Amino acid sequence: MFTGIIEELGTVVAWEPGPDAGRLTVRGPLAVSDAAHGDSISVSGVCLTVVDQGDDWFTADVMAQTMAMSTLTAPVAGDVVNLERAAQVGDRLGGHIVQGHIDGTSELLSITEGSAWRVLRFTLAQDVAALVTGKGSIAVDGVSLTVSAVGPDWFEVSLIPETLAVTTLGRKAVGDTVNIETDILARHVERMLQLRGSGSGGTAPHATEQDAS
Repeated sequence: MFTGIIEELGTVVAWEPGPDAGRLTVRGPLAVSDAAHGDSISVSGVCLTVVDQGDDWFTADVMAQTMAMSTLTAPVAGDVVNLERAAQVGDRLGGHIVQGHIDGTSELLSITEGSAWRVLRFTLAQDVAALVTGKGSIAVDGVSLTVSAVGPDWFEVSLIPETLAVTTLGRKAVGDTVNIETDILARHVERMLQLRGSGSGGTAPHATEQDAS
């Protein structure tokens, strides 16, 4: 689990493509400062598992499904990525609960400059549109953000100078693609509504019996 508060900007060192997977090596001194084999690190919002590491780098395997749903299709050496280590129990939750299990990608449609902020508008796929709401939380390339406006097929986020400076979002241009992850609470609510609408009782009857005993 992550918080969406980016800890450092990492750099892609190498990408080794395979027939149905790839192996990604990233330089990130802070990310590996206390990492061990098997630990999770968020790479631009994608939860990856450390399989090898050095003093300032780590390597992770990227499965076919992850490649298909994210921007990690063919990373290039030198690409800059957002890095965050998994949250520790007892940490302050400065952002929101981020799993690193992204819903897909969005394209940057427009950039509007403000006096002390920048508004980014992204596409919003219909299959996740119901999970995104104004003033709700969303992770964009692993960055915990608040949705400032939303339409039927787009959403906007307003970025302060700090976010622009310490994440990759300050480097984005119109047409760029980002990873998005919707709020986990919204996902669960949608699932419950789907089951209720289909007439499936799920585990509710069993829970009622337990409550009565």
